Amino acid sequence: MIQVKLFDYEHEKDLEEEMNLFLEDIRDNQIVDIKYNIAATAEEEEEQIYCFSAMVVYKK
Repeated sequence: MIQVKLFDYEHEKDLEEEMNLFLEDIRDNQIVDIKYNIAATAEEEEEQIYCFSAMVVYKK
């Protein structure tokens, strides 16, 4: 069965840490694909908000 695991964090280090924890329990041959995305939005007062997200597609 194909499954997905979604990750979404404001800091890239948080994304990295959580993905690595998840991937520790997945064998290499279970991974189908990994998608990565960065989004940035400007808030009032010129503050930028970042969103670092990833999706792991894997076989269960």
